Amino acid sequence: MSTASASTAARPGTTRSAQEPKRRFGPRTLFARVFWLMVFGIAIAQAMAYVAIRQERSMALRTLMMSGVERDIATGIAVLDRLPVAERPDWLKRLERPNYRFALADEIDPKAGPVQRTDFNGPFVDALTQAMQPFHIERAVQLGVKRYQLLVRLNDGSAVTVHAQRVDMPIPEWVMWVLGAQLIVLAVCSWMVVRLVTRPLKTLAAAADDLGPDLSPTLIPEEGPAEVAHAARAFNAMQQRIAGYTAERVEILAAISHDLQTPITRMRLRADLMSDEELRGKFHHDLNAMHVLVREGVTYARTLHGTSEVPARLDADALLASIVGDYEDAGEAVTLHGEAGSPIMAQPQALKRILVNLIDNALAFGGQAGIQVTRSVAQDLQDRQDPTPRLTIAVLDRGPGIPEEQLQAVFKPFHRLETSRNRDTGGTGLGLAIALQLATAMGGSLSLHNRTDGGLEARLTLPAPLP
Repeated sequence: MSTASASTAARPGTTRSAQEPKRRFGPRTLFARVFWLMVFGIAIAQAMAYVAIRQERSMALRTLMMSGVERDIATGIAVLDRLPVAERPDWLKRLERPNYRFALADEIDPKAGPVQRTDFNGPFVDALTQAMQPFHIERAVQLGVKRYQLLVRLNDGSAVTVHAQRVDMPIPEWVMWVLGAQLIVLAVCSWMVVRLVTRPLKTLAAAADDLGPDLSPTLIPEEGPAEVAHAARAFNAMQQRIAGYTAERVEILAAISHDLQTPITRMRLRADLMSDEELRGKFHHDLNAMHVLVREGVTYARTLHGTSEVPARLDADALLASIVGDYEDAGEAVTLHGEAGSPIMAQPQALKRILVNLIDNALAFGGQAGIQVTRSVAQDLQDRQDPTPRLTIAVLDRGPGIPEEQLQAVFKPFHRLETSRNRDTGGTGLGLAIALQLATAMGGSLSLHNRTDGGLEARLTLPAPLP
């Protein structure tokens, strides 16, 4: 494609505006998100099970205290009452239990307060009072949350202090190990399930990326669960249909281009035989415009298949210096700032074509062009979803810019902001469309942005892994 047509192809225009990726917190992949969500849910379920076990132990303790302990204490008091006074001290150890013991004296703590009647304490003291009959509880006090003291008088008037306390029923250590083992087993199972579900999605995404702009189908295995195999078959069929439709379109355009060459050549020969020089010049001008339009239309159709050029290790700085030197030799105002610093893998001719198109546009609409080259570094990649380093080549001008509502449209084929239909001023409307297709085929992106201080910035971004 000629540089003239490339420059007029759609001057003002930006390809899709390159929006900065939004910052997101937490895992970014579907695999990680689903896996950690499942693990988090399982951990909550395990915690709830642990709380339920503790609650059940507490309820069992309450039932034990309410149903048996008061009778055991009453039985101990009755035994002490029937024993001779001299033998009572020997029986204290025999009657002692983990949750209560007896003392043959008034050992009530004078600083202790009365029993606080709660759903647990009140019924316990009432049941204990009833079970003590005919013995009378002279005083009942509470020390802290779990300790109680009861003063009881035997039939001979002797004082007996009952020291009672709530003994928790601890959860055995092996229960915690079992819950932890369950969490690990369920986490491993979750990992396997999520991997089984997301692997087909990853395969489909990889196949879609491989399809790329060249539309060369990459068939994926039609195996696995019924749903996965069905999706793989549908995707393979879709790839083949798309590739077939596009190849057919390119063949049609190529045939039209070939067939138009003959009548255009005949018309050019007949125009040469015309005696009217002015009219002959107009005919030649129109025929040249037709020739350029046909050639660029076929070029655009072929770029839909990407570029057949093989990627090579390319010194981008040398390529840019060569392009700028050519423009300077032609007397054009083109400047270069920045450097790539190290080679990249790219298609040299495709990259050169993109840059020439953008520079021609800048010169046509701004009279001058400035090229700025930057390369992302490690700290710049932290907020990117794709951590691959990038090489950015920006072509700047001082032209009129492009209306914001037109920034997307100018990359459409045959779309021109200049509406006179004059090829000399408006171009074919394919230059930016071809540049965009080539940039996409190279794994990069092309976008246009209005500069705040006037003019337009055409920003080409290419993957450039560090050597």
